[in-house]
Amino acid sequence: MNGKAKQRSEIDPLCKWRLEDIYQNEDEWERDFNSIGASLEKVQEYQGKLGSSAETMLQAFQDIEELERRGEKLYVYARMRRDENNGDNRYQALADRIETLSIHIGSATAFLVPELSSLEKPKILDFMAENPALKLYEHYFDELWRQKEHILSFEEEKLLAMSADLAAASKNIFTMLNNADIKFPSIKDENGQEVELTKGRLGRFLESYDRRVRKEAFEGLYDSYGKLKNTLGSTLSASIKGDIFYSRARRYPNSLSAALDSDNISTEVYDNLIKTVHGKLPYLHRYIKLRKKLLGLDELHFYDLYVPLVNEYKMEIPYEKALKMVMEGIAPLGDEYAQKMKEGLNSGWIDVYENEGKTSGAYSWGVYDTHPYVLMNYDQKLDDLFTLAHEMGHSLHSAYSNQAQPYVYSRYPIFLAEVASTVNESLLIDYLIKRSTDREEKLYLINHYLEQFRGTVYRQTMFAEFEKLTHEKAEAGEALTPELFNQLYLDLNRSYYGTELVLDEQIALEWGRIPHFYSAFYVYKYATGFSAATAIKEMIEDEGQAAVKRYLEFLQSGGSDYPVKLLQKAGVDLTTPQPIEKALDFFAELLDQAEALI
Repeated sequence: MNGKAKQRSEIDPLCKWRLEDIYQNEDEWERDFNSIGASLEKVQEYQGKLGSSAETMLQAFQDIEELERRGEKLYVYARMRRDENNGDNRYQALADRIETLSIHIGSATAFLVPELSSLEKPKILDFMAENPALKLYEHYFDELWRQKEHILSFEEEKLLAMSADLAAASKNIFTMLNNADIKFPSIKDENGQEVELTKGRLGRFLESYDRRVRKEAFEGLYDSYGKLKNTLGSTLSASIKGDIFYSRARRYPNSLSAALDSDNISTEVYDNLIKTVHGKLPYLHRYIKLRKKLLGLDELHFYDLYVPLVNEYKMEIPYEKALKMVMEGIAPLGDEYAQKMKEGLNSGWIDVYENEGKTSGAYSWGVYDTHPYVLMNYDQKLDDLFTLAHEMGHSLHSAYSNQAQPYVYSRYPIFLAEVASTVNESLLIDYLIKRSTDREEKLYLINHYLEQFRGTVYRQTMFAEFEKLTHEKAEAGEALTPELFNQLYLDLNRSYYGTELVLDEQIALEWGRIPHFYSAFYVYKYATGFSAATAIKEMIEDEGQAAVKRYLEFLQSGGSDYPVKLLQKAGVDLTTPQPIEKALDFFAELLDQAEALI
């Protein structure tokens, strides 16, 4: 391992995503950017005229869609270029410009929803009868009428749209701190070599069998965040206050209700998740106890949570091998799905390796008019293999949805976002465990699956509870300080992990490095999505083609109905605690398998 992260220019072009599929070059981007002004003027001409005729309403929808689709292309391209290297001023400027233009687009189209909501329902129904092309927007109108009490006047909506730039400031500041400005120390690896600690390498260090390396990486990481705790506390506090402002502006009882209402989800679903997971915490405590025993430690610390349970067993997976393993794992989903997966893996969808300044972590993103994209920081770990399967699950969900749905319904609800990604992971881990004949490898893989449950159901639910508590305290008028964040976070870790894990004081700072906290009340969907995916995976294994058919229809559904209904059609009902309970009972079964191998 080299001491420093590679420069972007040193990465093999075949391992970089092909953003040229969005725009061939920046001149083409500039031309599109400069043409937006005329489209902005055109859509604003529809203001006050939507109720004049069915034809006018339809034309307004089509012209606004064309504007938003071009704006989306411009935005995604610029942001993904910036993500290649956050330190590149050229792409920082590109991203800043389109962010400002996006505000103008939002302002120009702000009249649409309040003006439509002001029209009488019978008039819109008459328009749909008069012009059948408007029937395409039937679910859109249903959603409009459902949320009517939270839609403001045109002037108020325009004002909120204009404020979006301010609302994004805390997240943007955090992004630059977290990806460009924060500096981590060097540590000594297993061979005593001085190596720069980066977020891309953190996972490898925390999985090291050398406890000194794990401890140094853990402490080095949180020492760096600790130096920024006041700034990070201010950015997070500002983000939470922004959530509260928008929820109150739209007349919601609280910020949680506002966030969940976009998916038509009851707050009871959120509260039931936390309650159900609390009821299954003894399973997590049992896992922590097992981990402590297998590692032969007198004390288990947070930096011991990621090292594989199989001592001295290493599983390094070159990227080319990972591609093959993902294809084998998703085979139960059939030839059609496999062909789409193969296309994605081999056609410039993926930006594979870490380079200096590159945005950390991984994501799937894209635009309606081109294929999806995946950002990774692949480092040959087992986690990276599953990240590849996970993000490609998102991408294929988008590809299916974009192909089957018109633009207005192409975006699947956020509540469903983690289902397809986790189905891929679950099928892959099941495949790897079942094919394994080596005791140590099987235990290593089961450990990974256990960690998926811990990280995705237990940990994300703990994050969700932290978000709920911090927003409630702010809504009650309490000051949000780094000390308060630290105390809340420490108490939650104590509750979730129990007495078998030493409560390292540095973990209190972990809230300061979680990007999802700047998209409030998102993370609970990882837990519900993982549980739904576990149910779908078991149905595919039990029923075969019939379950695959239902699942592919679910992927093609996009946002054409409410998310709970779409999942119910796929065979999963998340309005009850049952999927969460069944998922965590399966976690207990995995614990049984691990204990049987000891």
